[in-house]
Amino acid sequence: MSATLDDRKELERLRREIARYNVSYHVLDRPEISDAEYDSLFLRLLELERLHPEWVTPDSPTQRVGATPAAEFAAVEHRVPMLSLANAYSEEELRDYDRRMCALLGEHSIVYVSEPKLDGLSVELVYEKGSLVRGSTRGDGAVGEDVTANLRTIRSIPLRLAEADPVPELLEVRGEVYIEKTAFRAVNERRARDGQPLFANPRNLAAGSLRQLDPRVTAERALRMACYDVGTAVGLTLSTQQELLATLPRFGLPVNPLFAVCASPDDVTAFYRRMQKERDALPYETDGVVVKIDRFDLRRASGTVSRSPRWAIAGKFPAERAVTRLRDIVISVGRTGILTPVASLDPVRVHGVEISSATLHNEDDIRAKDLRVGDRVVVQRAGDVIPQIVASLPELRDGSESVFAMPTRCPACGSRVVRLEAEAAWRCFNTTCPARIKQSIGHFASKGALDIDGLGGKLIDQLVERGLVARLGDLFRLDRDTFAALDRMGPKSADNLVQAIHRARTVPLARLLYGLGIPEVGATTADLLAQHAGSLRRLSQTQREELVTIPTIGPRTAETVVDYFANEENQKTLADLLAVGLTIESPTLLDSRSQGLLAGKRFVFTGTLATLTRDEAAARVQQLGAVVAGSVSQKTDYVVAGSDPGAKADMARSLGIPLLTESKFLTLLGESHND
Repeated sequence: MSATLDDRKELERLRREIARYNVSYHVLDRPEISDAEYDSLFLRLLELERLHPEWVTPDSPTQRVGATPAAEFAAVEHRVPMLSLANAYSEEELRDYDRRMCALLGEHSIVYVSEPKLDGLSVELVYEKGSLVRGSTRGDGAVGEDVTANLRTIRSIPLRLAEADPVPELLEVRGEVYIEKTAFRAVNERRARDGQPLFANPRNLAAGSLRQLDPRVTAERALRMACYDVGTAVGLTLSTQQELLATLPRFGLPVNPLFAVCASPDDVTAFYRRMQKERDALPYETDGVVVKIDRFDLRRASGTVSRSPRWAIAGKFPAERAVTRLRDIVISVGRTGILTPVASLDPVRVHGVEISSATLHNEDDIRAKDLRVGDRVVVQRAGDVIPQIVASLPELRDGSESVFAMPTRCPACGSRVVRLEAEAAWRCFNTTCPARIKQSIGHFASKGALDIDGLGGKLIDQLVERGLVARLGDLFRLDRDTFAALDRMGPKSADNLVQAIHRARTVPLARLLYGLGIPEVGATTADLLAQHAGSLRRLSQTQREELVTIPTIGPRTAETVVDYFANEENQKTLADLLAVGLTIESPTLLDSRSQGLLAGKRFVFTGTLATLTRDEAAARVQQLGAVVAGSVSQKTDYVVAGSDPGAKADMARSLGIPLLTESKFLTLLGESHND
């Protein structure tokens, strides 16, 4: 036998073995060999493929991260729509659901399969003759985004189906991509060390990772997948959910083993209670359970309503609450001078997270909830993320509690504070207030503004407290030695920061306007102002009457812009920035022909876009003369729908308004630019 033939046989054997070990490890949770043995086999396969590159195939285990970064995600139309689920929020609502289904289907009783509702991102995998050919997000249910290259990096997803049974000609598998809690914490710990913003929760991390244009970034995130349904299946017949969950693992497709067959509504509610009790101990985040009719013939008979199937419902857990003591109410001063009361709490664990503080918004919020320092209060994590006080418990007061009053002077600088008649907030109007300066510098250096990498909150505190920075322009006067002398700053970090500040000396006008922190001026409005005026000097001289002619800029925003440039302290700040050598790049103004291409068209954006933020997408159409609205009406021309679009997409369909996927939206912009 020739050496070449020997190599080919060994290569094919290694691929089969590695695929089997991947299923054992990632799907069945039964590792068959040690990590060292697995690595040895994998390295040998890499060596053989290096010697014979003509034998490399897309479904080889070595090709998990083989794609080049994508410019954008193409649209993928689902053969069978990926519908979202209706929600139940209590055991009684789950029982009501069972009664409705029995009445609808004419059944005395129905068997259900209940599974934990993983908090991740829904996707579809398409296998043709056993090979993974495409993977996409759910999108709006009808059309998703092609994220095949990123899904191929997830080790629990087989690139080729195991051949334990005859392999279907076509198999569309639906499932949830998620990240486990330990992996989530590890990613955030790395980002904290690198001075990067942290992900708010595992779902955000999973969704963001799956939408990376570079698959190598996705591969670093330890994503997992659990399959729970199929769309089109050619060459495979399934009659129940139980059968589906037993069959998919035989093909190497992972399912969540933690499911229950429920012969009655009592069984359903028991599983619901059990999962609610055990959710903190699970390795992943879950916000409820999914209850599905087991028999597929009954599913077909039940049909769908709106954009949800009748044969399944999500039993959502109530927001977990706890009782603790309100120790104090302290005041935080923001960059615009707003005084925000913050509750200091006796630490308490809510849904596995220790809470010791919660924002109280404003004085009216405190009064409405009748909160007093020393009160026992009910706290929860809104959306399982943001700590909030739900209510006080006045019946537990012992007389030692005290009524809170907003301070009459700023706690950071001692200046008098004022509550304007039309506002709920109290403000410090001293532009040299240390707290305002710290917040202003942080915003000025943020990613959407001058993007000064490495200038974090603790470093800003030192700069202001040591008197090194009193105005924004002072940042550009600092040198390497000054930074190196600060706490936790070595020579290398100082060099990097000086280089980052040097790069920030040249800034587009829109980013500067956003970074200045003008009230009412976010990234989109800053871009519109820059496009309209063309220069900082021209904008500073523009009157209110002209500003309100810019689409989507109303009288309030126009007033704040005019007031900002009329303020003497702000004029000094701008003059100082120019004095230290800040170079402001004027925008590339669109010609009148381009500006008119979408003139008068009304756009509404809904859901999460993959390649643009909503602000960026809005700015793109506004530059072409379109108007962006917040709600859908008969006057709307287009609704652009990202993933999880919600009611606005339904409203568009009911009114017959064109519904654009992100890909079609970008195509529309491209056609507009090229006309």
